[in-house]
Amino acid sequence: MLPVCNAAARRQRIPTMDKKYLDILVCPLTKGALEYHADKQELWSRQAKLAYPIRDGIPTMLENEARPLSEEELQA
Repeated sequence: MLPVCNAAARRQRIPTMDKKYLDILVCPLTKGALEYHADKQELWSRQAKLAYPIRDGIPTMLENEARPLSEEELQA
């Protein structure tokens, strides 16, 4: 199963992703690393400037489903 919950995430009902999946997943466009943002339930590709949504614990790795990252997000 993809999502794993820790105690804090269970209280907030925010699933977290297992590190081994983050090590495997890459941006489908750039093949670069992704950053997991649990608070937004997104995987960010800084190279592609896209945020891929995670819905019901499942990453949606489609360009047409991703949202563009703002300049503020990219600089954070």
